[in-house]
Amino acid sequence: MKYLLKSFVLSLFALLMTSTAMAAEKGSRDEAVALVKKAAAYLKENGKEKAFAEFSKTDGPFVDRDLYIFAYSAGGDGTNLAHGANPKLIGKNLLDLRDADGKAIVKNFIEVANSKTGSGWVDYKWANPLTKAVEAKTSYVEKVGDVILGSGVYK
Repeated sequence: MKYLLKSFVLSLFALLMTSTAMAAEKGSRDEAVALVKKAAAYLKENGKEKAFAEFSKTDGPFVDRDLYIFAYSAGGDGTNLAHGANPKLIGKNLLDLRDADGKAIVKNFIEVANSKTGSGWVDYKWANPLTKAVEAKTSYVEKVGDVILGSGVYK
């Protein structure tokens, strides 16, 4: 009986440790907001050219696990200015980009960023750079001058 109890406790402990480790591999909503705030400060201090180059480095200071910075023009044209997970998107007009459910992703970023508050959350589906699977995601976007900065978490 003691052996069974000991085995059960050890198994439970191993399961909890695995769950904790897996949770630590994903960024949190608070971490996404903090990364956007860090990017906003960097943009204001260093200008667009330097900031967009740093934001677009897939192994740079604005990428943390599954969190990364993306930037769009706030003018409404949908031009991607920086992307920490997929540099191939930079310079492309993604205004009509839709997720697997047909949701207009970039249009929603622009709408939220140009709202009265200038920031907020947008839900959609996107490919996770770590798992490569399309997953539910929510991104925090914030207008900084004429730029929309964002970072999101996979649910």
